[in-house]
Amino acid sequence: MSPATTPKAPAKASPDASPAEGPCITVPKILNHEQVQGFVDDGFLVLPELMTTAELDELKKDTVDVARGKYPCETLKSLPESMPEKEVLQNILCIHQPHYISPVMDKYVKHEKICGALSQITAAHLPFWDGSVKCMQSMLFIKPPTFQGQAWHQDEIYIPTRDRSLIGAWIAIDDATIENGCLWVVPGSHRNGYLYPQKPHENPEEFDSSQESYGFDDSQEVPVEVKAGSVVFFNGHLLHRSRKNRSNIYRRVLVNHYMNAWSKLPWTPKADETVANADRRTIELVAGVDPYAWKGTEDHGNNVYLRRCQANTTD
Repeated sequence: MSPATTPKAPAKASPDASPAEGPCITVPKILNHEQVQGFVDDGFLVLPELMTTAELDELKKDTVDVARGKYPCETLKSLPESMPEKEVLQNILCIHQPHYISPVMDKYVKHEKICGALSQITAAHLPFWDGSVKCMQSMLFIKPPTFQGQAWHQDEIYIPTRDRSLIGAWIAIDDATIENGCLWVVPGSHRNGYLYPQKPHENPEEFDSSQESYGFDDSQEVPVEVKAGSVVFFNGHLLHRSRKNRSNIYRRVLVNHYMNAWSKLPWTPKADETVANADRRTIELVAGVDPYAWKGTEDHGNNVYLRRCQANTTD
């Protein structure tokens, strides 16, 4: 693995700048060289206490608001204010794309410190990267007690990039422990850029219905136990999984996915597109410049995708 490079500060937008680049978003650089290098080498990085208690309280409240149907959305039924919070959340495994409807969730997609770290590590393996980053996905995991985790997988299988720059920012809203289903990772498994094949895992008691990656040695896996307020960053090629929540508390997490803004996003190519020119624009710039700003952005609508029940039950 080549050594990490310190991203160059993105050039300030000016009247003479290329029309391909829109305005520049400046974020604070919060990591030292050792942290950047650690992410390049290991494929993940933990930043403890990055979120404040007030921010966690805001995320907890908005998790209930989203699940209750507070925001206009065709795919979420509005629930009465009188319904207890526990009842609102108890059947939800995950809400996909909550930042599409919630300004609070969107605020944390663009959290200054998170995006500052992203501007240093997202594509630190590329020698000429300038620190520009865009977001394409948010996932709000509720994971109540007894709910399953996800079997071994690599996020880049589901969200392809052209330069291995996919990265997750995993915000722990609750303490994440072995008992309640924290992340497990295989350090360094991202290095060769290999995407492992997948198959059904045949273990619905432990994992949800997603397929399982296989063909590797997982004997070096380590648990990533973190306190609430910590943020775990991990590369899209890193092998990771989570197990069933065997505790009596929730394991709430907001995980947002980002990538190098200079990489096109060939997510679900359309019929008239090739892999080379496919580029979904339901994205948000969070650091640096958007070299494809001239394309504009696509309307993502205001619907979310809800995984409401356990993998071995029917909704």
